[in-house]
Amino acid sequence: MDATVGSVEPLTNNLAEEKLASGSTAAARREAYLKHLTGQAKAAADESGLGLKPLRERALGLVSDRTFPHGKDEEWRFTDLTDLLALPLERAKPTKASSSVVQNAVPLASEHFLVTVNGYYDAELSATEKQLEGVVIAPLSVLLGNPAYSQKVGAAIASKLAQVQGGSEVFTALNTVGFADVMVVWVGAETAVDAPICIAHGSQDGAIAHLRTLVMAERHAELTLVESFWGDDEQPRCNNSVTEIWLEEGARVNHIRLQDEGDQTFHIAKTAVSQSANSRYQCTALDLGGQLSRHHLEVYQAGPQTDTHLYGLSALSNQQLADTHSLLTLTYPHGSATQIQKNVVDDRAHAVFNGRVYVARNAQLTNASQLNRNLLLSSKARIDTKPELDIVADDVKCAHGATVSQLQADEVFYLQSRGISAAQAQRLLLYGFAMEIVEKISVAPLREKLGDRISAWTR
Repeated sequence: MDATVGSVEPLTNNLAEEKLASGSTAAARREAYLKHLTGQAKAAADESGLGLKPLRERALGLVSDRTFPHGKDEEWRFTDLTDLLALPLERAKPTKASSSVVQNAVPLASEHFLVTVNGYYDAELSATEKQLEGVVIAPLSVLLGNPAYSQKVGAAIASKLAQVQGGSEVFTALNTVGFADVMVVWVGAETAVDAPICIAHGSQDGAIAHLRTLVMAERHAELTLVESFWGDDEQPRCNNSVTEIWLEEGARVNHIRLQDEGDQTFHIAKTAVSQSANSRYQCTALDLGGQLSRHHLEVYQAGPQTDTHLYGLSALSNQQLADTHSLLTLTYPHGSATQIQKNVVDDRAHAVFNGRVYVARNAQLTNASQLNRNLLLSSKARIDTKPELDIVADDVKCAHGATVSQLQADEVFYLQSRGISAAQAQRLLLYGFAMEIVEKISVAPLREKLGDRISAWTR
């Protein structure tokens, strides 16, 4: 008996030591990779000519205090970045866009269009000829060299850029260290922009690009923002995107976000929104492309009677992974919020939803609802969902829920009883499931184009 125990003990120790060494090696690998990305970001910042040294130094300090995400991080436990660690990505550099990027980068015709390629502004592809009074739509690199660059807009940028809460997260801070340019949208008080403002980010080459957008809607301003992300399938790459949106009192922003990047792209994005009193923000986000995509949407209601609507659709196949994380913070009375996230998952794809609604003690008479609906088209597909309500106030009306299901047999049977084939019935149900989100898009040409895309996908 003693001999048996003695023979087992060294083996147990060896396994523990090997596991510890393996963990240390993995941690060292993540640390080295983050240092590599930080070095590339600093080099890109130095070449940008934008300055912003204090801002970047603060962000650099934040990155230095962080670790590269891994499976033991609660926020990242369903999203494995191991494949990204295997890519020795260098910083993205200015390049002439390929014909495929040019063709795909423009999802709709618009009078107001900014295009970036690898995070650098492309003036030839952009449409900035039509100037509107009280409106600025331009990259920061152009504004800094423009004598007509107004002091008011400059002050607004200085007070808003990288100031929304949530900037300490590692990829967001890394973006602040390394963005090459900032696409700026400023709409003055009492001004409404009728045509959609489009910002298209195209990408090519195996590199990491830090994409940055800053939107400022002054008091009672109104605008529709369309962000699109496109890329070819030729090389693995990473796009790290940050969009900051500020709504002053009574402002209304309709935000449409379309991610349809190449099959080898890692898309990591943060959308951070600050809403003042009586403002209304709506985001309709579609994730259709990418090898791995993660959209972290954070909305901070910073005033009473604030209205927020969040709609999302991820349509995945093959071995794609799409992760939607959201944080909706209600801190003032009479706030309202609606969130609906839908995921359609086929083959071996994987969808993740983690949505948190926080209702502070002062946010009395709040009305908030959250729903995550998931449709599995394959027995090998995977869904991880975690809707959360964190309520401190006591006079509120809040609800949340999540469903994971396949196409319902009784619904298919009902359509068959009306003379529709089983295959066609399944396609109709799938189309209806996805189109509930697509129909939230207010820009008719884009809505129709995406409707055709969903229709073709369900054939």
